[in-house]
Amino acid sequence: MASLTKKTKSIRLRKHRKAGSARKASIKKNGSTPKFAVHRAS
Repeated sequence: MASLTKKTKSIRLRKHRKAGSARKASIKKNGSTPKFAVHRAS
């Protein structure tokens, strides 16, 4: 059985590695800013 310290450290390490991955994935998929019509040629 793992010690409480080992459990805590592994949980924190996992959280640290996973942090920001959802945001990064959404930026890769959708781009960093939404599309809106600002610059029109006419």
